Formats: sequence, structure tokens, C-alpha cells
Amino acid sequence: MAKCVIGIDVGTSGCKTIAVDEHGEILASATSEYPLYQPKAGWNEQDPADWWEGVKKSVQDVVSRLNGAEIAGVSYSGQMHGMVALDRDDKVIRRAILWNDQRTDAQCDEITAAAGGLEGLLTYSNNMMLTGYTGGKILWMKQNEPENYDKTVIILNPKDYIRFLMTGSKETEVSDASGTGLFNVKDRTWSDALIEKIGLRRDLFPHCVESTDQTGTVTAEAAALTGIPEGTPVFAGGGDAVISTTGLGLVKPGRAGVTLGTSGVVAVGLPGYADNPGGMLQLFCNNAPERWMAFGCTLSAAGSYQWFRDALGGGEDYKALDKAAADVPPGCDGLLFLPYLTGERCPLFDPKATGSFLGITSLMRKGHFSRAVMEGVCYSMKQVYDLIVKASPGVDTDEIAVAGGGAKSPIWRQMLADVFGIPVKTVHGSAEGGAFGAALVAGAGAGLWASLDEAMAMAKPESETLPNPDNAAVYKAQYDKYVRMYDALKWSF
Repeated sequence: MAKCVIGIDVGTSGCKTIAVDEHGEILASATSEYPLYQPKAGWNEQDPADWWEGVKKSVQDVVSRLNGAEIAGVSYSGQMHGMVALDRDDKVIRRAILWNDQRTDAQCDEITAAAGGLEGLLTYSNNMMLTGYTGGKILWMKQNEPENYDKTVIILNPKDYIRFLMTGSKETEVSDASGTGLFNVKDRTWSDALIEKIGLRRDLFPHCVESTDQTGTVTAEAAALTGIPEGTPVFAGGGDAVISTTGLGLVKPGRAGVTLGTSGVVAVGLPGYADNPGGMLQLFCNNAPERWMAFGCTLSAAGSYQWFRDALGGGEDYKALDKAAADVPPGCDGLLFLPYLTGERCPLFDPKATGSFLGITSLMRKGHFSRAVMEGVCYSMKQVYDLIVKASPGVDTDEIAVAGGGAKSPIWRQMLADVFGIPVKTVHGSAEGGAFGAALVAGAGAGLWASLDEAMAMAKPESETLPNPDNAAVYKAQYDKYVRMYDALKWSF
């Protein structure tokens, strides 16, 4: 009988479930959406019960289309940093506070100060405490909702809560734990000393395992609700920012990942643990044991192109804007775009930074601006990559796997190849996001593949774009100008 694995991605807009066979082929895919709640400006919450409804619906859809294939295992991807607080009866105490919630500025500053400043904090977690991280949310609840904090027995991340509903097991794994900001990434364990310093209870934090570890089996109740057979092995999975790169084949060095979504991510698998100077990057545990990854997130990647289309594109679609850009020479006749439309996270960490066009002349037309936006995003990605290489000497990358909506554009892929100077590839499964990475983790855990390294063969290239050496000089000159512009303009922000 043919075997398959199920990957479940508990995202922010909805749940995506896929089934993948032992050859890496996607047998079925389904998505179920759910609402987002914004009780105040900058606050973002969801009801975990809505996630569960989305999971049940999408899983039932996929299972109904497997044509008798045996489900060998299940695993999860999930939005990171969300706080799900459970009471002694395993009931959700309040709506989950999400990764994009901005209410915890004061708590993040307090945690950093308690750790002895940024350098002290890095000795505990190797990561800056960002407002999105779970640590600040827990402290916020303690200070602003003490009755809820006192009732809380355990705190889970979103995908870990869903795994609890399917197995009865309350655990997390190293990649999602890394994103709490309270995890000792080097030793792959909770940072007990930091948790104590900020006055939180250690027993709030679940047992932590590796991503490919089995964390129970599907219960009879969950089997009846989802259609997955009772007793099916369930594996820990990973946070979406990490496990999405696993789906791109980034478990070990050699390939960089670039995601051109609304925001942008540049990620590299590391051969071992590395320090994070200044906390400029996010350095998390990878989904394979004894592996780590470094990545940086920019805030307006393909989002910059969407803004340009909507605000200045004159109603044209992306293909028309791409065509106009293709009629302009590389380097855009000197025009530069800084993609800081909503501030910037990496590599600048400046929420006050603003976007700019620089070098405008009267000879320029719409195609110049369209191309400049795309090139500016490429320079932004390259700047993050250079920071990763500087922080992680010895990282050797000979290709880029690109994902996200921007990856559909051939001209944008060519720009990336030219700016980075290495081939750019699209890979099988990248369109499925974290769900594909979750399926690979499930397959490695269930024995469809001997290891996660072997599972990487499923992320096989589907297209390749080679760098054009004729464009190298002009892009180097433009990039050198680009990286100097932030400091030149910072005073004006």
C-alpha cells in the first residue's frame, strides 16, 4: 500500500493541510480560513478554537482524497511567537496574542534590562527580545491581566496547542521555543536563569524536544474529528519561519533561502552554533538535531511592489509592470529605491526609517520606478545575506532557493541571481510553504526517509536562473551606493 504523510500549517490567515507521498509528490492540499481580532490599534489576537475548526476542516478534506494511501505520520508548521494560555482543566484562558502584536514594547525593554542589557541578553538566548516574541507577551499578561496569569498552568505556541488537541501531549520543540526569546539556543533548552530574572514561573514552559521526535499518536477523539486513523504517529514539527526553509532544503549549508512575500526572509542553514553579534539576526535551532539556522526578516519585500502597483502603477497588473521594468537596463540608469515603507527590522532595526527613491531624472519613466523597486528589494536581501556571512564565517552558499509570491516573476529571479552572483532556483513544494516542510519532518520521523537530510532530496529544483556576468559591475556599483544611503539619510527619519 502506498504511504504518505500529512503536513499541517497553522498560519495566521488560515490552516493549510497537505498530503505528500514517499516520492515527495503532493497528493492533496486544502486550506481553511479563520478570523483575526484587533481589539486595539497594534493588537492582534486569534481564538485557538478557530484554529481547531480550520484544522479539522482542511484535514478532513485532504484525508477524503487519499484514495486509500496509508498515513504514516503527521507533523506541524505554525505561526511562531503566539501565546496560548491554558488553565488546570486545559481550557484556553484568553485569546492568543499573535506574532504581529505590538503591545509589549515596555516588557521587551524590561526583559533586556533585567538580563543586563543587550549583550547580557545575548548570553542567555543569543537573540534580541523583539515585540513579536512570546516572552514579552507572558510578562505583559502578568502585569496587565494578573488574574489570567495566576490561572495559567502552561503556555503553548499555536501549533503545539493543535498537537495537544490531536494527541493529548503538551510539548514544544526547539525551533518554536527559539522564538520565545527565553530559550538557550546554544544548549537547546529553556534559559532557566533568564526566566527567573524576569520573574516568570518556570513551570509555565512545556517540555522541549527535537522537531523530528515523536510526540504521541492521534487519539480516538481526534481521529473521529479529522479522519486521520487513531494511533497514527505524530511528530513535533517546527515554527513556520524555520520549517518553511526546511521545505526549501536549508537544513544544512550550501543553499540560501530567499522568501519574497509581503515581508522578506533571507535564511541559511549553519554547520554548527554561531554567535549573533549585536543581535542583528535571528539565530534559531533548526529542525534537524544539532543544526542551527540564521535568518533576517525585512518588512517590505513583495509588499513594496504591491504598494507601487496600487499607489503609482496606474492600475496595471504585475506582468505589465514586469514588462515595463524589462525595458530598462540593469542598474536603472542610477535610480535607487530604499524599501523602508513600514520601517525596517533587519539589518537596520529602525521603525522610523522611511522609503525613498533616489537619483530621479527627467528621462525616467514608469519602467524605471518599477525596476528600481524590484532591484531595491534585491539589495535589501543581499544586505541581510552579507550580515549572515559576516556573523557566520565559513558559510558557503552556491545557490539560492526562492519562494513567495515574488518568486513567480522571471525578471525578479534574474535580478536576484545577478545581485547575489549565484544561481537562483525554484524548488518543488515551495508554493506549499510551511506545510511542505512539516510533511518532510513527518516523513523523516516516520521513516519514509532515513533522515531529514535525505528528505531534502524532495525539495528538487524546478527552474534555474543563472547570473548574467555582464550585469555584475553595474549591480555592484548600485549595491555599494545602496548600503551607504541609510546612514546618509538617517538624520531625516
